[in-house]
Amino acid sequence: MGTCRAPLTPLLCVLLPQFDPGNTGYISTGKFRNLLESHSSKLDPHKREVLLALADSHADGQICYQDFVNLMSNKRSNSFRQAILQGNRRLCSKALLEEKGLNLSQRLIRHVAYETLPREIDRKWYYDSYTCCPPPWFMVTVTLLEVAFFLYNGVSLGQFVLQVTHPRYLKNSLVYHPQLRAQAWRYLTYIFMHAGIEHLGLNVVLQLLVGVPLEMVHGATRIGLVYVAGVAAGSLAVSVADMTAPVVGSSGGVYALVSAHLANIVMNWSGMKCQFKLLRMAVALICMSMEFGRAVWLRFHPSAYPPCPHPSFVAHLGGVAVGITLGVVVLRNYEQRLQDQSLWWIFVAMYTVFVLFAVFWNIFAYTLLDLKLPPPPW
Repeated sequence: MGTCRAPLTPLLCVLLPQFDPGNTGYISTGKFRNLLESHSSKLDPHKREVLLALADSHADGQICYQDFVNLMSNKRSNSFRQAILQGNRRLCSKALLEEKGLNLSQRLIRHVAYETLPREIDRKWYYDSYTCCPPPWFMVTVTLLEVAFFLYNGVSLGQFVLQVTHPRYLKNSLVYHPQLRAQAWRYLTYIFMHAGIEHLGLNVVLQLLVGVPLEMVHGATRIGLVYVAGVAAGSLAVSVADMTAPVVGSSGGVYALVSAHLANIVMNWSGMKCQFKLLRMAVALICMSMEFGRAVWLRFHPSAYPPCPHPSFVAHLGGVAVGITLGVVVLRNYEQRLQDQSLWWIFVAMYTVFVLFAVFWNIFAYTLLDLKLPPPPW
């Protein structure tokens, strides 16, 4: 039998083993319900509701003691998830949104839950277990770095609007340039270079308004995975589809997050209870379209340093492709292990095949096609 690690309910941790004198690891659902009801005043209401759902979902009359321990220590085992998904859920009819007397931080957490999660049970679980430790550091850190590099470049170049038109812009060692594609770090570091303040502004707004709430719910690891995968896919897509163009900006990562979030809303439309969700989707799509339109216009605008063209817009499309594949799976499976999801492995395999294809393309295709590349930016 598991050791209790639930400091919020010491009484139940002491009493539960008494209902399993044989140390079998299981207790009667009837005794379990009686125990919950007799000590309901000492339990958090959200956890009590989910515990009752756990009891109601076991038709065989027994509950695994470890499921209780996992729940109270904020861990959900596979058997517990299946019990909730397949069993008869016993949830309070009062939605989280209707609860009164919440302070400012509690209302913020509730708002984030309704913005990102489609199921009430997940929203209550998130609201109950979120501690803001660690805070959403990944998206904030990336954003601050992007702003810092932009300001530094603005001062050094003496130009903040359309920095990319400055003759010395591409000499920065962070920009992806087709002549320097052997320098592997450029496939990622190009996100810290933006074409101008209008480029940076739209990307920062999108990744803060969408990325930070997503990270609060799904954590830095998952959101960082989607973001970095979108960044890498963006530069690799350019190296395959727009071979003579450089790449700058964080649009690949931003579009991966935003497209994954929008796809998740569409796929779970009836369950998403966020206010003005249609208006929010429209605003996000308008912002993405404006930024993409700016990138297309700039790509075909006469270059300030021919024969090298302006940065490519294909990175945006690479980010979208990652968002509606890998990203959707990551956001859909809240608090569930991705390695248990078959669809996750399918998309990981697809992404791996694409990366390998792009690597070999970069090694051989440029020579075989006898492509004339712009000179290196020395």
